Amino acid sequence: MKTFLSWLGFDPAKHKVRTELIAGLTTFLTMSYILAVNPLILSDAGMDKGAVFSATVVAAAISTIVMAFYAKMPFALASGMGINAFFAYTLVLVMGYTWQQALAVVLVEGFVFILLTVFKVREAIVKAIPMNLRYSISVGIGLFIAFIGLKNGGIVVANDSTMTALGPWTPTTMVAAGGILLGAILMALKVRGALFFTIIIMTLIGIPLGVTQIPEGFTLLSMPQSMEPVAFHIDFSRFLTFDIDYYIVVLTLLCMDLLDTIGTLIGAATGAGMADKKTGKIHNLNKALMADAVGTTVGALCGTSTVTTYVESTTGILEGGRTGLTALMVAGLFLVSLFFSPVFLMIPAAATTSALFLVGVMMLRSIIHIDFIDFTESMPCFVTILMMPFTASISEGIVLGMLSYVLVKVCTGRYKELSVVMCILAAFFVLKYLAPLF
Repeated sequence: MKTFLSWLGFDPAKHKVRTELIAGLTTFLTMSYILAVNPLILSDAGMDKGAVFSATVVAAAISTIVMAFYAKMPFALASGMGINAFFAYTLVLVMGYTWQQALAVVLVEGFVFILLTVFKVREAIVKAIPMNLRYSISVGIGLFIAFIGLKNGGIVVANDSTMTALGPWTPTTMVAAGGILLGAILMALKVRGALFFTIIIMTLIGIPLGVTQIPEGFTLLSMPQSMEPVAFHIDFSRFLTFDIDYYIVVLTLLCMDLLDTIGTLIGAATGAGMADKKTGKIHNLNKALMADAVGTTVGALCGTSTVTTYVESTTGILEGGRTGLTALMVAGLFLVSLFFSPVFLMIPAAATTSALFLVGVMMLRSIIHIDFIDFTESMPCFVTILMMPFTASISEGIVLGMLSYVLVKVCTGRYKELSVVMCILAAFFVLKYLAPLF
């Protein structure tokens, strides 16, 4: 047993098994809302809901197991919020890719991430994006996610005159709005698994209201749903035609994954005292990044969107989780959830509005770090934040934000503040908009 625990970085002199297991349970409860939300979002892209549920579980379990044994760190991974919206609503519904072609984007991004991690060049890409723009990307994604949640819950509807408007009060919107309020209260009270419990409660409330539909022959437990409808359905046709938009999408997805992962790992590890106090270096950081990259690659093959390290892992770390045993506990709970697919697949979109909206609220926190005094910084950040929900595209928000940043800096004589990599990226983005004109 001691040998097994040592593989997870567990030291009996420093760590307690009970603490690590409770930490894993806490992390799982906090992030398990993804099991209800991800199949709903990806089903909007035309993917089989049940198959996506299994793919989400398997990809999360495998990547978290890699984190446990290879990195020996207490972080959990799963299909990323925000990135799954990018996959379904931007790549498929706006840009017109099939979901098979979108999975190819994820797979290519995963392979590139592995190479960047192996050769340790990821820092150059991350450092090329100014800090203020990094913060604005997080804020913009948060607004976009919240907007999707409000739309799914019928709280915001289309309007011919004003583009959008407040929807009528119906049982669906009452479940959605009630979930937002309940979730906010539970989170304010620091209830573990607040988002997960909110989704379950609103799903139950939706039964007598007719919002939650119980299928015939419903059972609490069932054999796992087959992944066959979505697994290994990868279409590289766009990649082979040298479509410039396709490569921009890969780069965008890579940047999103890099920023999400590095931000989560550094922020959580530093806050938990897992970083060196003098140098700030985090032990096994590169191995944790590799676990993330492997997770994305495995996820694409299984049939789900980009897998990333979850910021909700901080809840388990706050409970005392410090080793891979915490991550292994999370992976085990994910695998158990495979047999509860009827419960998760019965959850209506309105019941998940709270998770989408409140995750958006949490992502809004980064706005306090943005420099709003310097106009050459604040204007591009505002463009980034605004254009994501308004264009229903995360990539367009990032591209327009970076372009405006470079143009404003150059036109005000502050071009020395730009990195070479940033200028190259901007030139690449200009080609994106000029290519259709020729």
